[in-house]
Amino acid sequence: MTPRPILIIEDDATLRATLAEQIALDGSFTADAAESASEATAKLAEVDVRYDAILLDVSLPDADGRDFCAQLRRDGNTTPIIMLTGADAEADVVRGLDAGANDYVAKPFRLPELLARVRAQLRTFDNSEAAIFTIGPYQFRPSAKLLLDPGKNRKVRLTDKECQILKYLLRNNGTPVDRATLLADVWGFNSGITTHTLETHIYRLRQKMEADPSSPQLLLTDRGAYRLNAAEAPATGAQSEPLRKH
Repeated sequence: MTPRPILIIEDDATLRATLAEQIALDGSFTADAAESASEATAKLAEVDVRYDAILLDVSLPDADGRDFCAQLRRDGNTTPIIMLTGADAEADVVRGLDAGANDYVAKPFRLPELLARVRAQLRTFDNSEAAIFTIGPYQFRPSAKLLLDPGKNRKVRLTDKECQILKYLLRNNGTPVDRATLLADVWGFNSGITTHTLETHIYRLRQKMEADPSSPQLLLTDRGAYRLNAAEAPATGAQSEPLRKH
């Protein structure tokens, strides 16, 4: 499984560095860090940067972490947020959760427990209606198995395996993924599944996603592996349906 990126927002330099180092050693995640709300805001605004979870300290030099959490939610950020704080009274916990935090962990904490909480939140988020990812002109909604193209008022229906392929490639942040890795992650270690099965699914995805499937701009083959060029924004493919208002 590709390590998932976490943003640590913590003003204590020692704790920040220790958390980043220990999280990276776990192997399931990569860690980036910010010491203030303003620095975190700048990182979150970067076009090519994506975080799957945020660890947010309550006491920041330029903001109350709970207020910053509430602001992120008002701005439409749905990333799972786990607040870290030395204030663990019931009123503090309630205020943090009311601000939009998904979980609340009191210091001092054990890293295995913290990472277990992160994984639990990611499992919930990945299967929720809130999970929306950008792929070129599309909004990818895994829970609904849809690619939406708001610019053309169209939607593309996906199969479960197609969703799993896109999710895995998205988490790899543009780095090529070889066929064996994709097969193991999407289908599991099944001797009855061959690379032809994967290639067929890639072919069908391109027919759905690409303006010209013979010259793909989003789902690319790179040295025998596959990668997703999520920042590319070509015209959408032909096999999409009009969006209908409910």
